[in-house]
Amino acid sequence: MTDETVDAVVVGDVMLDSWLDGRVDRLAQEAPVPVVSVEAVAEAPGGAGNTAANLAALGARVHLVAVVGDDDRAGTLAGALRGLGVRATLLPVPGRRTTHKRRLLGRGRLVARYDEQDRDPIPPDVEDALAGLLPALVRRADVVIACDYAAGVCTEGVRRALTGLPRLVVDAHRVAPWRGCRPYAVLPSYAEVLELLGEDGAGEDRIGFLTARSRRLLAATAAELVVTTLDGEGTLLHRAGREPYRTLAEPAPEHMATGAGDTYTAAFALWLAEGATPEEAARAGQAAASVVVRRPGTATCTLAELLRALRSGDPAEQVAERVAEHRRAGERVVFTNGCFDVLHRGHIGYLEQARRLGDVLVVAVNDDASVARLKGPGRPVNPCRDRMAVLAALDPVDYVVPFRENTPERLLRLIRPDLYVKGGDYTEEMVPEAPLVRALGGDVRILDYLPDRSTTALIARMREIPG
Repeated sequence: MTDETVDAVVVGDVMLDSWLDGRVDRLAQEAPVPVVSVEAVAEAPGGAGNTAANLAALGARVHLVAVVGDDDRAGTLAGALRGLGVRATLLPVPGRRTTHKRRLLGRGRLVARYDEQDRDPIPPDVEDALAGLLPALVRRADVVIACDYAAGVCTEGVRRALTGLPRLVVDAHRVAPWRGCRPYAVLPSYAEVLELLGEDGAGEDRIGFLTARSRRLLAATAAELVVTTLDGEGTLLHRAGREPYRTLAEPAPEHMATGAGDTYTAAFALWLAEGATPEEAARAGQAAASVVVRRPGTATCTLAELLRALRSGDPAEQVAERVAEHRRAGERVVFTNGCFDVLHRGHIGYLEQARRLGDVLVVAVNDDASVARLKGPGRPVNPCRDRMAVLAALDPVDYVVPFRENTPERLLRLIRPDLYVKGGDYTEEMVPEAPLVRALGGDVRILDYLPDRSTTALIARMREIPG
């Protein structure tokens, strides 16, 4: 990174994200749905606004150009952008609604989401005004990011105004219309790649599928760089004459990953503008995303946090930082650990019970080498990354972190849980970590045991099945 401030322009679909969180203690009389007593509301720019906010947090000088409705939400959005250091030109359209996405959570767990938006193309006069603003702005910019979420702003006229730029980064739900702009980089998801190539891809090994089609992707997008984003599997960077370069993500619950793609795009584009190699930019994007997926709501990553994440690369340190924030908010932290090799009903009931004992559940997972040491030859059946991804997808689980030692002592010292739990096939005398947990100020609890539910027994039965 240099000492000079990068000038960035962001254009595209902007929205207001609202997060409503509270307690759930009963079901509604009208239907079997939870009643959430809302205790906190957080609002933040989403979409192109979140990309711009992340650029500003990372130290760039940002100008956002977008379209909004003529409603109160546009004013809320403008104020939020100002507060985050983003200069914004928001063109109002009479009769149009500013896109608003509300997420309802009960104690941090997503209950429902409801959206209000207009997805029709913007009127011709607004399109002309928007396209007319861009040439003077992009001429001075070190990098331009187009955030096209198919909400009507990135019209053909807007794309024409962005054609031929040396540093145009495109994050679009549909990549094909941007081919004529010859962008420097595009960032499609796996589903967007399948649409672009006209293939099914169901049941495929996604990494192998994309690697085999790397040259086709570059040709189909006319971009120098293509970053295919794979959520919990990380990303794959494609460029001509090289094998695809992969970055790895730390799995996180889906509702915690909201906006992480915007954060990735911001850091990736900023690093490119600073003269980093595409591989360095991909690592920066992944590291920035790893910061925000450990935070609730639509979050940003600062430059200091990104540099720290790049230096450490230690998921345990990152989880410990996030857990410390929960503790400062007065929340109770529950911790458990295990191999979780083949997830079964016993695991699910155990994790649900553990989560009910606090506000945040951290699950530590033995890596492959430690499972082999503990369980013997042939284990684990599933690699650590797959086991973590499955756990992260479960509602009761807030954070998943691997460890390579035989016991999670280092993690316990870092996270300092209020409660350490183990399954009912243990007794407290069988838990060597118990004295440490108590010395750190926590408590230990042995949970209920579900009979006839054993991973080892399950694997043995599976191996007895012919063929």
